[in-house]
Amino acid sequence: MPANSIDSSQLQEILVAGATRLARLRKDIDRLNVFPVPDGDTGTNMYLTLMAALQEMGKVSEDSIGVVSEAVARGALTGARGNSGVILSQILQGFAHALAGKEKATAADIALALETGSQYAYRAVSEPVEGTILTVARSAAEAARFAAERSGDLLRLGLYVYRRASDTVLLTPEMLPVLKEAGVVDAGGKGFAAILEGILQIFTRYRSEAAQDAPFDFRPSEPDAEPRFASAADIKFTYCTEFIIKGQGIPIEEIKQVLREYGDCMMVVGNSGTAKVHIHSNNPGRVIESCLLYGSLHQIQVNNMLDQHQELQRQQPKPMGVVAVAQGEGIAKILESLGVDVVVNGGQTMNPSAEEIVKAIDRVTADSVFVLPNNKNIVLAAQQAQQLTSKNVAVIPTRSVPQGIAALLGLNSEADFETNVSQMQESSTNVLTGEVTRAAKDAAFNGLTITEGEFIGIAEGTLMKGSSLIEAVLNVCRELVPRGELSTLYYGMDVPGKEAEAILERLAQIYPEVEFELYYGGQPLYHFLISVE
Repeated sequence: MPANSIDSSQLQEILVAGATRLARLRKDIDRLNVFPVPDGDTGTNMYLTLMAALQEMGKVSEDSIGVVSEAVARGALTGARGNSGVILSQILQGFAHALAGKEKATAADIALALETGSQYAYRAVSEPVEGTILTVARSAAEAARFAAERSGDLLRLGLYVYRRASDTVLLTPEMLPVLKEAGVVDAGGKGFAAILEGILQIFTRYRSEAAQDAPFDFRPSEPDAEPRFASAADIKFTYCTEFIIKGQGIPIEEIKQVLREYGDCMMVVGNSGTAKVHIHSNNPGRVIESCLLYGSLHQIQVNNMLDQHQELQRQQPKPMGVVAVAQGEGIAKILESLGVDVVVNGGQTMNPSAEEIVKAIDRVTADSVFVLPNNKNIVLAAQQAQQLTSKNVAVIPTRSVPQGIAALLGLNSEADFETNVSQMQESSTNVLTGEVTRAAKDAAFNGLTITEGEFIGIAEGTLMKGSSLIEAVLNVCRELVPRGELSTLYYGMDVPGKEAEAILERLAQIYPEVEFELYYGGQPLYHFLISVE
C-alpha cells in the first residue's frame, strides 16, 4: 500500500480496526461516569453506532472511498444511540462530505475530513461544551492538519492525531470541573481516542507487513430492511427470526447455504467469532436448531409478522400522534393511557438508536408526530430521527419520564400542531423530577463520598445519599415536595408494593398538606421516580 493514500477497501479495514479497539474498551469507557448512577453507557452507545455504520458499509460494492464513506455516514446516522453516538455520527457525516467523489484519500484529504467532521459535530450540539468529545475531535483535526502540511505519510499523521487526541482526553478534567471532582476523563473523548488507536494500529501494520487477517465481512446476502406488506397475503413467511451466534471459526457462507431453504430476507453477517442472523421463516425452531451447531445463541427474537400487520391495520388514522421513550411495563401503560401511540423501550443504560425512533414514528398513523425522549441522553438521537422521516415531527426535549407525562397533559387534540408544541414544552417545565437508585460505583461528587451499592437520590440534578431506601426517598422529597402541591411516586420493579405503600404513608404523615399519588412503574434500576408539580 502506498504510504500516502488509502483506497475504499483500506478505509473499511481501518474503520473495522477502530470498532474492534472500541469494543475492547467499551466497558471501561462505560464506567467513566460522573454521577455514580447506573446509566454509564457512552462506550456501548458509540460502539453500537459504529457497528451500524459498518453494516451499512458492507452493503457497498463500488470501489470508491467517497461512496464507502457515504455509506458509513448513512449507517451511523440511522444507528446513532445516545448523545455520544449522535456526535460520532455527525463526525462521520462531515468526514463523508469531505471525501465525496474521491476514489482515494491522501493525508491532506483525511485532515480535511477530520476537520469537517469536527465542524459538523459542533453544529449538532445547541450548546457545545469544551472538555468533551467535541474538544477531542477538534484537537485531532488540528493535529491532522498540522501533520498533513508537513508530510504526506499516513502513519505519521495517524500517530500525531492519536497522540494529540490522547493528550486532550487527559486534559478534559481540567476543562470540566465536574470530571475532575469525579476523578474521570470524558467518556466520549476516550471513546473517540480508542477508535483512533485502532486505526493507528492498521496504519502501522500497513507500513511493516501485508495484512494477515481478513476484515470483517458485513455484506448481507439479502437486503436487511424489513419489507412493508400491502396485505396479509403478501406475508409468505410468518416469523421474523433474529439472533447472534458466538463461537470460534463460525463459517458464514456455510450458514447462509443451510438457512437459504428455510425462508427469505436472510442476512448472515459478522466474522469467525460473532455472527448475526436474520431471516423470515415459517420454521424458526429449525433455524435456531441448525445454528446451534456453530456456537452459542444470544439475543434470540422471534416475532409474528402477521400479528404485527394486523395490529397496524387496527390503528385508525388521526391528525397527530405521540412517540415516547420509557422503560417499565407500568410506565408504558400510563403513557399509553395518556395518548402515546408507540412506546419505545429505552432509557437509562439502554438508549434507542435514531433508526428505532424513526421506525416508531413511522408506525404512528398520523402525519404529525410528537416525540418525547424522556432522557437527556436520548434528545439528540430523537432530533436526528426527526431529520430522517418525511412526517411532520416535533421533539419535545423532555429529560425524564415525569417531564414526559407533564408534556402529555399539555396536549390538546383540538388545538393545531404548533400550538401543541408550545403548550407541551411549557407543561414539561412545570414539573420537578427526583430519582432514587443504588450507586453504580464508588465516587466523590459535590463533597459526598459515595460507596458502590448504597442508596442515592437525585433531586433536580442534586446528588444525595441515604442509609436505606426510605431515607433516600425522604431526602429527595425533602428537597422537592415543599416546592409543589402534588407529588407522584412511580415505584420500580425491585420495590415490593407493600414497601412502596409504607413509604407513601410515611410521606403523607410528614407532609399532610401535600397530595400524594403512588403508581407501579416497573422501571429497572431506579427504585423510585418522583414527580412534583
